[in-house]
Amino acid sequence: MITARAAATFDPVARSVATARAFVRDTLQGWGYTDVVDDAVVLTSELVTNAVIHAGTAADVLCLRTEDGVRVEIADHYPEREIPLQPAALDLGSMDSENGRGLLLCAALASRWGVEYSPTRKHVWFQLDLPDRPVGVRSAGPLLPVGLLPVTDERVRVAVVQVDSEGAVAAWNDDAAYLFGHTADQVLGKQLTDFTAWPQTPGTSTGIADALRLSRWEGSYGIRGADGRTTPVYGSHLRVRDPQGEPSTVCLLVRDYERAVLQTPVRAPVSDTAESRKTDPFEVFIGSPAPDDLDGLLQRTVERARDMLDADAAFLLLATDDETELEVRATTGLPSARQRFARVPVEAGTGRYGSARMPAVHEDLDAVPGAVPLLGNTGMRSVVTVPLKVEGRLTGSLGVAAEAAGRYSNEEALRLQFAADRIALAVESARLGELERLRRGSLSFLVEASDLLAGTLDRDQTLALMAQMTVPTLATWCAVYTIADPASDPELSYVLHEDEERIDGLKSLLTRISPPEPVRTPGARVWAAPSEAAHEAALRTSMRSIGIGDAGGLGSTTRTTLATAAAVGGETVVLPLVARNRVIGMLTLGKPSDDHFRQEILELAEDLSRRAALALDNARLYSERTAISQSLQRSLLPPGLPAVPNVEVDVIYRAAGEGNEVGGDFYDVFPIRDGAYGFAIGDVCGTGPEAAAVTGLARHALRLLAREGFAGPAVLERLNAAILDEGTRSRFLTLLYGELWPQEDGSALLKVVCAGHPLPLRLRQDGSVEPAADPQPLLGVMEDLELYEQEFTLEPGDVLLCVTDGVTERREGTRMLGDDGLADVLAHCTGLTAGAVAARILRAVERFAAEPPSDDMAILTMRVPEPQ
Repeated sequence: MITARAAATFDPVARSVATARAFVRDTLQGWGYTDVVDDAVVLTSELVTNAVIHAGTAADVLCLRTEDGVRVEIADHYPEREIPLQPAALDLGSMDSENGRGLLLCAALASRWGVEYSPTRKHVWFQLDLPDRPVGVRSAGPLLPVGLLPVTDERVRVAVVQVDSEGAVAAWNDDAAYLFGHTADQVLGKQLTDFTAWPQTPGTSTGIADALRLSRWEGSYGIRGADGRTTPVYGSHLRVRDPQGEPSTVCLLVRDYERAVLQTPVRAPVSDTAESRKTDPFEVFIGSPAPDDLDGLLQRTVERARDMLDADAAFLLLATDDETELEVRATTGLPSARQRFARVPVEAGTGRYGSARMPAVHEDLDAVPGAVPLLGNTGMRSVVTVPLKVEGRLTGSLGVAAEAAGRYSNEEALRLQFAADRIALAVESARLGELERLRRGSLSFLVEASDLLAGTLDRDQTLALMAQMTVPTLATWCAVYTIADPASDPELSYVLHEDEERIDGLKSLLTRISPPEPVRTPGARVWAAPSEAAHEAALRTSMRSIGIGDAGGLGSTTRTTLATAAAVGGETVVLPLVARNRVIGMLTLGKPSDDHFRQEILELAEDLSRRAALALDNARLYSERTAISQSLQRSLLPPGLPAVPNVEVDVIYRAAGEGNEVGGDFYDVFPIRDGAYGFAIGDVCGTGPEAAAVTGLARHALRLLAREGFAGPAVLERLNAAILDEGTRSRFLTLLYGELWPQEDGSALLKVVCAGHPLPLRLRQDGSVEPAADPQPLLGVMEDLELYEQEFTLEPGDVLLCVTDGVTERREGTRMLGDDGLADVLAHCTGLTAGAVAARILRAVERFAAEPPSDDMAILTMRVPEPQ
């Protein structure tokens, strides 16, 4: 049954892929289907790319919500696709091909998927089912002998609390008043969150507000009593609705150590043997964790291990994929914020007790300093550690510690090992589930990152995107160093912190220390310099401020220094930016004080750095190419317009193409000799650098030949021969060339040759417009040309307009401006200056069509002013 739907259509442009991803992500998150968001986004990205890029049509995206999952349909409008007439094996394509990977991903990630054809459309759909969630689902357990039933201190009290849809307490029974000290009158109508301590221990991923919205939920948290103390409780929540349809949540709460009253763990059937009837209290406590709650499982494990051996602290570490390091994931009785995600080697020494692969008992750590690196400077003296193994492979290490020496023996080690063996499989299963979700999220992250980086060739914008993608997703702060060439030192190019107020202090700190060494070796390496420099600065600042007397006297500089030290005091890593076998920079990621990076985050950062390095190098190459191209193109432009006596001359030039300053169109106005001036406007076939090369040849040849005394026809005939001499590189050329002689009576004599070019238009004072020359053959096609020049006089107030075909061939659909349209615009320019006429012509051309011009344009105007 479909319970909700959302649809959108995306245009066949590259940016539509990112827009479609955002649409699907927002839709599914709005429906509460966060478990399948990453898979849906990845599949949508591939399928929409196939539609808008490869098929070149608009893409229709339809999201359908059902009771047990979501169905997403992507359709394109490719009319020429052949419709299968009989069943055939579907070719999913190759992972190495540029397209076709969408169906492979559907087969790998979707619960169900398919392709449907119609005469004008193709639908690709996929179904993603929601994962089963055993949390809150009751299952009947086996019967236990009376002697194995949980023991309680007194009559079990079950607090019944009902919370309305707004989170306010609507009911509070007598047992709740007894357990927590608040009477019903004191709590009714108040928010339950005002009395909860959530989470009771670090590492729990679900918040109280989220738990109250779930249909069923079980877990631990704390309730603050009237005496200010927090009572650990185990709760079972059930979401209900009254006859009017108003929802509320009924919460059953017991003391945390009495959780067996409410919790029903999933158990295997009990055999009749005496050995199997021995139920370990460790397993009873752990119960049946949610499959996606690894942190909660690990935290409950270390707390139970600590209580089981009456210890002062406990810790659990998980092994990396290569089993060379252990990563701290849960602690109790230790500074967890400082130790979380810290890494220690599996083999800490040469002896048996230096390896995490074997159980070990240390009676006194003071006698063997450094035997357990995690417990350094914590005051713990005796410790027992045991490995967590699954099918003979090391997956983690569990340890408990006490402040007194000699607390543990082999008996406690065997007991802890038995508990570790019972929990190892559940821990590994939850870890693999977390790793799979992280990798799928990483895939979605890298897809979006690649799309963003590919969308710009601007160096500064690429640097900003690199930093913004890492902060705060991967790190608390980021700095990007760039290397201009192999002989240059790294330069700090961009700094970003998740707290904008920390950026200036961080940048100041990094500029005072030497940049990291540019090492080409892949992977993240630790860089201790920022943390050490920040701590030294904070220490000096603190020592200077001792005599101030109170904290209120600290200046802004002191506060900034201390805040910066806290911001960069954690782990800092450097990843090389390598592109085309050269180190072009370093990506530096940092954490706040005493914090560490997860190994999976570092692997994701390494993938991102490879993509970012290529994007940054592409931006560099594009900038260099653009700078060279623009420099060469500027050399082809005339140095300036000469001042012609008694004649106004103005030019407007627009080259088509991003970054082009010169194309196939060109112009020139130059003095030939005393009292004579040459002018030209031409159009080389094509655009871009190839056309610009012929432009340079034509413009310089015209000046040279005209100054040698050749008349107009002779100049163009020799230029025609020079173009033909270029052979296969030659391009045909339309050219209007003329010579101008200002006269003493205020008029101007002109002689022009129009070789295949749009005819020049003459505007008289009375508003009439007429061609000022006859058409003749263009250049670069025939060897023998017989050209002639035409002579006429511009009277005071007359205007001569010369344009290239980018003006007359301006199109809007099937309409074209044409010679007649240009003449109509010019007819309304009577009395305007040469510059005003050129500006009005350009404005008319731009307004003729909505799209930007696709051809080069040049507009040359000459006007003889009226006598004052």
